[in-house]
Amino acid sequence: MKSKIICVIMGGGRGTRLHPLTKDRCKPAVPLAGKYRLVDIPISNCLNSRYNQIFVLSQFNTASLHQHIQSTYKFDPFGKGFVDILSAEQTNSGESWYQGTADAVRQNMHHFSYTNQDIFLILSGDQLYNINLEKVVEHHKSLNADVTIAAKALTPDQVKGLGVMCVSADYSINKFVEKPTNPEVIKQLVVEKSLARKIQGGDSKEFCLASMGIYVFSAGILKEALEKHGSDFGKEIIPSMLGKKKLKTYIFDGYWEDIGTVKAFFEANLMLNEPIPSFNFYDSENPVYTRSRFLPSSKMNNTTLDRTLVSDGCILMGCSLSNCSIGLRSVVGEGTEFRDVVMLGADKFESLSEIAENKEINIPNIGVGKNCKIEKSIIDKNARIGDHVELSPKGKKNHFELNGVYVRDEILIVTKNAVIPNGTKL
Repeated sequence: MKSKIICVIMGGGRGTRLHPLTKDRCKPAVPLAGKYRLVDIPISNCLNSRYNQIFVLSQFNTASLHQHIQSTYKFDPFGKGFVDILSAEQTNSGESWYQGTADAVRQNMHHFSYTNQDIFLILSGDQLYNINLEKVVEHHKSLNADVTIAAKALTPDQVKGLGVMCVSADYSINKFVEKPTNPEVIKQLVVEKSLARKIQGGDSKEFCLASMGIYVFSAGILKEALEKHGSDFGKEIIPSMLGKKKLKTYIFDGYWEDIGTVKAFFEANLMLNEPIPSFNFYDSENPVYTRSRFLPSSKMNNTTLDRTLVSDGCILMGCSLSNCSIGLRSVVGEGTEFRDVVMLGADKFESLSEIAENKEINIPNIGVGKNCKIEKSIIDKNARIGDHVELSPKGKKNHFELNGVYVRDEILIVTKNAVIPNGTKL
């Protein structure tokens, strides 16, 4: 029988390192590149690889994620495709929340219609990459592996927050360390020169193989592994299988970024302004899917744009934007200057009556007002920033918090729905 491929996308983490962007939403629901959500990346990778039976496991702040998926991914009744959301739930056999990635899959195994010959493809919901998952699965089958872990070659100083593996020339995984911090331990995980030449050709630079959070499990092996104790794939399940099962790696040589921190999110968005960015949203062979919103075209009057991405439905009036990402329905007023700004946009256009009401109660409209200066900042959705406002992270401590404004990773963040009055200078 032909193996069925069951795709499981992990979307249940709290996303504490991305706070306050995850204050009211889970990580996979965080907006990306003006018009997308992070979860669109793994779902699109699955669909472009011709895998259309997809489950998204969610737990914290799930409302916006559910709304996005339900309004975006609709399939015809003949293709047998679906994107289903499975939230943590109380059952007769247990009432606990997901305790980790493995526990999330364990608690939902009864929802997956599978046989032991099928294959589970487990993906993270908060990474930016474009990969042909069919090749990963075929690699898994060709090596007759029990488990295959996709890996990315990174320098030793880049792997501290990731799972790192020691691999033989036949792709067998001999050692796996989750999120190592000790430099001596990381040094022991540097790829040996014979394998390094095979992977990198003549490049003599030292590197490690870090887990991309993409696991391929033969279904019977996954079921057996989850019958034992262990809440997390990287910390417990994978290490417990070393020397007992055939663990292999698939080495990926394309762009991959873990969007786990505010800095990574900020830099990934602005990287897209490069003439040839590392991640390509313009690839017609591998489109990134998202919700159809039927918005009007953006309009710009007397506006200067330099290396700036502008999404649909924006109104930019006499402003100057340099190295920015401007999200859906963003409004920026006359005389305002942005430098290195990621603006996530708004969920709706305000009506003329709402704008008049805002004036009466003396609050700014949704968007950014006139004659503002904002740099190195993220402006979350539906923020209201008045006129003559100046915002910058310069001179502020890394955990600064005041009235809806945070500083994280030396980047200033205006939180979702925050109100910044006229004349504010931070």
